[in-house]
Amino acid sequence: MDLKSNEPFWLLKNGLIATYPSLKSDEKCDVLIIGGGITGSLIAHQMIEDGYETILIDKRELCNGSTSATTSMLQYEIDIPLYKLIEKIGEKGALESYKACSEAIDALEKLTVKIHSNAGFKRKKSLYFASKKKDVDGLKKEYEARKSAGFEVNWLNADQIFKKFGFENTYGGILSKQGASIDAFQFAHELFKHNVKKGLKIFDKTEMTEVEYHKGFNIAKVDSGFQIKAKKIIYCIGYESKNLLKENFVNLKSTYAVVSEVDKDKFKNINSTLVWNTDDPYLYMRTTDDGRLLIGGGDEDFYDAGKRDSILNKKENEILKNLKKIKPDYHFYTDFMWAGTFGETKDGLPYIGEHKKFKNSYFVLGFGGNGITFSITGMEMSSMFMKNKKHLLSKYFMFGR
Repeated sequence: MDLKSNEPFWLLKNGLIATYPSLKSDEKCDVLIIGGGITGSLIAHQMIEDGYETILIDKRELCNGSTSATTSMLQYEIDIPLYKLIEKIGEKGALESYKACSEAIDALEKLTVKIHSNAGFKRKKSLYFASKKKDVDGLKKEYEARKSAGFEVNWLNADQIFKKFGFENTYGGILSKQGASIDAFQFAHELFKHNVKKGLKIFDKTEMTEVEYHKGFNIAKVDSGFQIKAKKIIYCIGYESKNLLKENFVNLKSTYAVVSEVDKDKFKNINSTLVWNTDDPYLYMRTTDDGRLLIGGGDEDFYDAGKRDSILNKKENEILKNLKKIKPDYHFYTDFMWAGTFGETKDGLPYIGEHKKFKNSYFVLGFGGNGITFSITGMEMSSMFMKNKKHLLSKYFMFGR
């Protein structure tokens, strides 16, 4: 499955950061991680921290799947509003899920400091505004739910949004204190480099073709004919899990993103703010650390990569038309445009846990707009899995829920 099209901004911005060898001999380890994106880098870091002999493989160059196409907006807000998530799964699960995403941002910041990251982690606020008058009641209900849950939020009316951000044609919104952005592509590579020095073995361009299940261990066979004996396997394969798991647990969507030319002065009003709205699909935007505006949206059902890529120009026009609604006098000069694929679950939550058909195995699949923050929660959950312990969120993130 092709998870992106054209060349995403992050891939061009960073270039070829590092390469690793393909597997050329049989290996054995405590933990085999399949998938070398941002999720795999985080889980590998946790396994090395916990003292496990760890191997990671990816069928591509590292981070060349969804990680290179992400917008890397770090939000505690889940795609399903808190008050609606409470209705779906109950107050405890909803609050803990939102809380986990909030704590994940704090944890990621500490991790960037720990490894001396240069991936541009930046604390930001988050503005979630009503794009239509009919959306105001629901958004105010969401504001009250978040406020009651203890999140630092303020309600801004349309005039306040205009004065603060220069956006027209809004109907009020929630300004949250908690949020951040990062270059996930660069950060994942930094994590890999950090942990290779501590014993992590990485083999890229190495595709798992088959797994044999045994009592207490698995044998993963790869396309080169070699095999890896592992006590546990952790799958960090994101949206490609759709090819491995046959049940209908996630809907694949195409999403589109454009990045402007550098213009730091024009975007200074939102330089410290993540922005998204109540449209369906919603528009979302952030600045980059080199002074560009990154805008995403235009989501629709994914059918195949060819169809997704064939409408890039149409989607660019659609996204910029939506931008014009709130910035009528602004001319956007496109520098980059790409499409990616993401997964949408029925409740906006990830799938993190065991699967009955995969022995000695664990899945960390962060879907929706919170893939990175869910993966950070997955670090703790994976660590507990290795110790045969259950996490508080296990029943809310489990398969078959």
